Formats: sequence, structure tokens, C-alpha cells
Amino acid sequence: MTKEIENYRKDGFNGFVPVSKLRSTASLLPDSGGVYIVVRDSDNSPEFLATGTGGFFKGKNPNVGLEELESNYVAGSKVVYIGKATSLKKRVGQLLRFGAGSAVGHWGGRYLWQLADSDNLLIAWKTTSTTDPRAEEIKMLEEFVSRHGKLPFANLTM
Repeated sequence: MTKEIENYRKDGFNGFVPVSKLRSTASLLPDSGGVYIVVRDSDNSPEFLATGTGGFFKGKNPNVGLEELESNYVAGSKVVYIGKATSLKKRVGQLLRFGAGSAVGHWGGRYLWQLADSDNLLIAWKTTSTTDPRAEEIKMLEEFVSRHGKLPFANLTM
């Protein structure tokens, strides 16, 4: 496990469960507010798919060109997405259903599903009972940008 991921663990993140497992055991997720990260724990360069597995929410194609994916990828980080939720169980469940092709309202993070190894992505979470999840997400995104010079791969806005 990299120092980056170890720091998230020290900061209270739990889980680090593969997408493929979490799809069938979403009960692992707490039904409380918090933040979550999606981790690509591979040292290999990513392989991008021209057509991913993301759902067509409101008829919109979630796929983008390979050049866009390549330019968004942050080679110096294992974290590929940072999100927030008022219910981690519900929101991460939406993310997983969207990634499995359902027309679910989780447009953010859609680039994840154009990674060839998206089933192997890990999801970790931290409840934020004393902090607003959105405030925590913004703080995490700002720290990420400060460290890497841009947003995580699948975060398109702050």
C-alpha cells in the first residue's frame, strides 16, 4: 500500500473494497453522511476504453474521447475520484449502479467506467458526523490539487 493510501487510512478511511465485491455487499457501507474515495491500486499505466460501462443518464452518453481521459489522468496518485454523500450507502450504491450501466443520477465520476480495470477499483469511506460532507470533500479536493496540480482523474469540478 502506498504512502498516499496509508495517509487516508490514518485519516480514518475504512473499506478499500473492490468495486466487484461491493456491488454484491453494499451493506458494508454505513447509512450516514461522509466522504469516499475511489482508488486505482495498480502500478501499471491505465488502459482506457472507448466505450465504458457507465449508464446513459437522461439519454446522455457518459463516454468521452481517449485523449480527454489521458489528459485527466493523474499519474502520481492512486486516488481517481473523491466524492461526498449524505448517505454513503445510497450514494456509493448509485455510483456502482451507474458503473454497471444503469441510468442512475451519478454523472460525476463517469470517467471511472472507461477504465479497463474498473471492477478492480477500491472504494474507501469515512463518516463525517461532526463535519458537513461537502465541506470535507472541498477540503480534500483542495489538498489534492495542491499536491498534484489538478483534480483527481474522474472529478470534473470542484
